[in-house]
Amino acid sequence: MLYTIIKALHIIFMVSYFAGIFYLVRIFVYYKDTDDFEEDKKRILREQYIFMARRLWNIITVPAGVIMTVCGLIMIFLNSALMKMPWFHLKLTFLIGLAFFHHWAWKKLNQIKKLNGETLSTSNVKLRQINEIATFILFLVVFTVILKSSVIEYWWQLITGFFVLVFLIMMTVKLVNKNKKSIK
Repeated sequence: MLYTIIKALHIIFMVSYFAGIFYLVRIFVYYKDTDDFEEDKKRILREQYIFMARRLWNIITVPAGVIMTVCGLIMIFLNSALMKMPWFHLKLTFLIGLAFFHHWAWKKLNQIKKLNGETLSTSNVKLRQINEIATFILFLVVFTVILKSSVIEYWWQLITGFFVLVFLIMMTVKLVNKNKKSIK
């Protein structure tokens, strides 16, 4: 029963963590979107976006990430057989990728805070594409956990499907951004 409760908490805080990560990078996009605004409007919005990003990071994203990680570690402790399963090693590999993404988001947040309202050098399209990385990691982790050993058995079909999905999402982001520019 304890394992199931910890697993439920792990999932709940995983959802909260990913919500925070998804929205944080979206705030970076909104910050970049203000480049062409008049100075007063730009300054006010950028101050608000920085405020929102800091609060999101400190109140939702990091605490949820810590609780998610602690619950995951408790689950490993309660069920050490997980460490002998190949699918679980794959999940841990994806989580290392998530840790790198988390670090990138933290660095970008610190960079934006230090800009004092100045322009962010990363392009809008690049930020929108980077925003999808967490989505891809979420897909990989969830499919790995749900399919377990089948992930190993059908790896090439899943990799092919994943790359098709990545391509479609990236092209959609480019298309939406292109249409957004033509509307202005």
